[in-house]
Amino acid sequence: MIGKIIKLVMLVSIVVLILSGCSSAAIVEEQEATSTPIVSIPPAMDPSVTPVVPLIDTPLVSTATDSPATFLSLPAEDEASARLSVPNGFAIRIFAQGLQGKPRFMSFGPDNSRYISMTNGGSIMRLPDVNQDGLVDSNEVVISSLNQPHGLEWQGDWLYVAENDRVERFRYSMETGLFDARELVTDNIPGGVGHYTRTLHFGPDGKLYVSAGSSCNVCVESDPRRAAILRFNPDGSIPADNPYIDNEDSRMHAVWAWGLRNSVDFLWTPAGDLWANLNGRDNLIDSDGLPDSLPPEVIVLPIRSGQFYGWPYCYNLFLGSNLGGFLQVTDTQTNLRLPNGLDCNQAVPALFTDLAHSAPLGMTLGQVGNFPSNFQSDLYVAYHGSWNVENPDSIRDCKVERIVIENGMPVRNEVFVNGWRAPGSNCGDGSAFGRPVDVIFGPDGAMYISDDAAGRVYRVISIN
Repeated sequence: MIGKIIKLVMLVSIVVLILSGCSSAAIVEEQEATSTPIVSIPPAMDPSVTPVVPLIDTPLVSTATDSPATFLSLPAEDEASARLSVPNGFAIRIFAQGLQGKPRFMSFGPDNSRYISMTNGGSIMRLPDVNQDGLVDSNEVVISSLNQPHGLEWQGDWLYVAENDRVERFRYSMETGLFDARELVTDNIPGGVGHYTRTLHFGPDGKLYVSAGSSCNVCVESDPRRAAILRFNPDGSIPADNPYIDNEDSRMHAVWAWGLRNSVDFLWTPAGDLWANLNGRDNLIDSDGLPDSLPPEVIVLPIRSGQFYGWPYCYNLFLGSNLGGFLQVTDTQTNLRLPNGLDCNQAVPALFTDLAHSAPLGMTLGQVGNFPSNFQSDLYVAYHGSWNVENPDSIRDCKVERIVIENGMPVRNEVFVNGWRAPGSNCGDGSAFGRPVDVIFGPDGAMYISDDAAGRVYRVISIN
């Protein structure tokens, strides 16, 4: 045994000697890289002009220390762990708080930091955790003067941001640690009020998909780009294979699918299928004379090129997994007539629904990493919860729901994180502990949940 220890010490000594011979210039280069400041991008003027941007005193995150891990640190108990419930074997903590400006959607950058849109603040914030202790180091505004930014996603060195009426992109330099360019991708996006948030994702085909909600609760839109998912090339041009590329209305050229009242998020499955959620309309009176139970909220909707998805004429009536092949039914309370040649039997039905007024927002699939294997292939959805349910017994929780996937299909659901809603109150009446918005997994294997009511980001890890 002593001989083995001596051999180990000798081996370590050799490694230390080798490392000590490394060039000091390389060490200096690394130190300079970790002290490079991040820039705050100014308002866009001419998108063809690369702006000159001032520096701010924010250190660059070291990619060497913010790396994936299977076993993650767990901070001390806090307000979230005392209030929120998670399944056995998991733990939740507040990762970041004091986020002013309505934190919404998140994405991890090439520096492995968390980037989050501050929709009311008109900015993008970065939330680094260099020492990987499970707590944010600082809340850093890195891009500002945006028009209600919401969806964001990295494509190489470019951060794409969906704003109310446009998509912009911002180039990040790993060498300098700066965002050194700002470009307009497209303003072929319907702006305005109503459902004003826009979400974007890149598909496996390399195209840019953008969802735009309706301008109203129930109406026939004058702009066909609303209540739709749009599809662009990465430079903002229209792909030649879009389904309505030859339509006489040029606004239709970008439309990929329509009749989607408000699909706040969407994703692609491992099989390459595009799934979206859908927030159903309000004030549809049920058999009890209340606007509480109709229509069921659509959690998984299969999106296909050129297809019609029902709103404002039809809705899904079943609850849960659509194993019975139920079709959409006519909304008899709208008094709206379907366009010629269409009926509700042609509206693509949901694959999975949940209780009305659950308000599904961000959604993500589990991933290999920190979570146990039986949790890695399921769908996780942030439910923003109800704001206008009249029957206290029907109030919908603001929570994170787990949708169990079997053989590539959603089959059942169960609560994953809950406890934000105050007893007897709606999630949106101001009394809630918070309201989850987005849910993503990071390169460290942890789940991150944004909260636009409390201004927080939570971190969930497996502790088994």
